[in-house]
Amino acid sequence: MSWLGPEEWQAVALSLKVSFWATLVALPLGTLTAYVLARHSFPGKQALNALVHLPLIMPPVVTGYLLLLTFGTRGALGSFLQEWGLVFAFRWTGAALAAGVMAFPLMVRAIRLSIEAVDPKLEQAAATLGASRLWVFVTVTLPLILPGILAGTVLAFAKAMGEFGATITFVSNIPGETRTLPTAIYGFLQVPGGEGAALRLVVISVVIAVGALLLSEFLAHRAARRVAGA
Repeated sequence: MSWLGPEEWQAVALSLKVSFWATLVALPLGTLTAYVLARHSFPGKQALNALVHLPLIMPPVVTGYLLLLTFGTRGALGSFLQEWGLVFAFRWTGAALAAGVMAFPLMVRAIRLSIEAVDPKLEQAAATLGASRLWVFVTVTLPLILPGILAGTVLAFAKAMGEFGATITFVSNIPGETRTLPTAIYGFLQVPGGEGAALRLVVISVVIAVGALLLSEFLAHRAARRVAGA
């Protein structure tokens, strides 16, 4: 990436950092949520499903504003977490939080579809042999849904790389701190002569998005073949 300038490279590096942590933190919760939605019936299940998918439906700016109200330095959780040294507002950690929230529905949906494709009788057979629910998940379900988990992870990472509305509302566009790829493109387009830098970052964004889509499709097809052969 020697053809990128310092500011452009900084935005790419920060986007990779933000997307990595957003995806890593969301993965355990996303897997658990997908499993609960796929395998359990309980009061409030539809409400939980709606809550999970809400960031896909609401305008990203609304999501960012809600994050600011909740995790800002004067927010209900933000003020409490600040006492423990964890600050989200106008920090890269806040960009990771916004990206993770926006990417979470895609991750959950991909993993949930993968779990629902697994025949429950396979899990029931393992349970009749005395295996605990956790052990059944680890030894039976997890190997079968692993490609689906990887596909959901890839989609979530790509979504996090492209997140703009919630990020700029929650943490602004601070160079070196919260200026990710999308916000950097927006920033370059606001100044005269910034079109070249913006175009270079657009190319990188398109390459990442297409690569993630192709990898996700490959992993999804692989998951379907594994389940069919189980």
